[in-house]
Amino acid sequence: MWGLTAVSETLSEMEAFVRENPELTAVAAFVAVAVLASSYVLLRARRPSGVTFRRLLADEEEITVLMHPNPDPDAMAAAVGVASLADQLDVEATVQYPGQIRHQENRAFRTVLDLKLDRIDHVSDLAAETVILVDHNEPRGFGGADGVLPTAVIDHHPGDGTGEEFTDVRTDYGATASVIAEYFDDNGAVPVPPDKHASETDGTLALSTRASTGLLYGILADTKHLTVGASEPDFAAAAYVYPGVDQDQLDRIANPAVDAEVLEVKARAIAGRQIEGSFAVSDVGGLNNVDAIPQAADELIQLEGVSAVVVIGERDGTIHLSGRSRDDRVHMGNAIDAVLSDLNNGNGGGHSRMGGGTITPEIDATGEEEPDTVDRDALANDLFRAMAGDV
Repeated sequence: MWGLTAVSETLSEMEAFVRENPELTAVAAFVAVAVLASSYVLLRARRPSGVTFRRLLADEEEITVLMHPNPDPDAMAAAVGVASLADQLDVEATVQYPGQIRHQENRAFRTVLDLKLDRIDHVSDLAAETVILVDHNEPRGFGGADGVLPTAVIDHHPGDGTGEEFTDVRTDYGATASVIAEYFDDNGAVPVPPDKHASETDGTLALSTRASTGLLYGILADTKHLTVGASEPDFAAAAYVYPGVDQDQLDRIANPAVDAEVLEVKARAIAGRQIEGSFAVSDVGGLNNVDAIPQAADELIQLEGVSAVVVIGERDGTIHLSGRSRDDRVHMGNAIDAVLSDLNNGNGGGHSRMGGGTITPEIDATGEEEPDTVDRDALANDLFRAMAGDV
């Protein structure tokens, strides 16, 4: 009885205190709310990004997974990974892209993994209002791209683009595929070996053999087999997906037939190269397959004594540039951007080791393309100056 009396007296005293000190009571309530809010924010900060992204996807009914123009294996791998995760959450996902898939490696990646990829030309072609950008952080390459507000952005390239609800840009990672692989790991997904079915796994989520194979190749392709630009998370991601990889499919993607024009362009790039110190610039002229340009750059950078190279080519009036650097003094993305930013309709950028850009034809008042006004010799000289740090 004494205990109940004591409790009653304590409650009465507290009630009297509240009546006599309303200001202190309000402050105490505010502090309590602030503490709870801070705790919630802290818990969200500690939640793995992959878990946050999965919860975002789970709230959607339909999404578009949008790749950059002319997607490469890293972009396709990341997109297929997101689509696979969405599918397991009963969310309809359509993988879309502007441009073309021309590079023999890219075509082999798509064919061997039997990917369903939808090409678009205009914003009205997007399959869903909820857009997830992968391997780039600002929509581009199709009509109305500037009006697209992505719900989420997942990338490893530098840039200012953000998603309305989710942004994960990791410039210290060598590939976006590594980020997506980490998402599956965050959610406890089990890589499914080629000789098993996803239903045989114990986890609530699975990483399919197709997704595992694609993600590993995406990582390898964007890091030159984990030798250029790779960081510790890229190695960890590759190790995580490896048990689910189909070795036969991986080999077929990595060793496709080579287009004859690619070999010809490589030969022209080597024969026509200009050298200044350890830097090289080569203009291969007109060509049909623009994907031969970066392959020619890959070839030139292997030459003895060459530490940075840019290859220039032209298709349908558009000038394409692709650069490679193994020189710590030359940030290739910045060098190309510095040159093209001063030109009308020029656009360029990239990483320290790899960069690219385009100069599109100017359109006159009648809507017709104006004659080519780009001085290619001056362009080559500007590229040499940029690599030397003179711009």
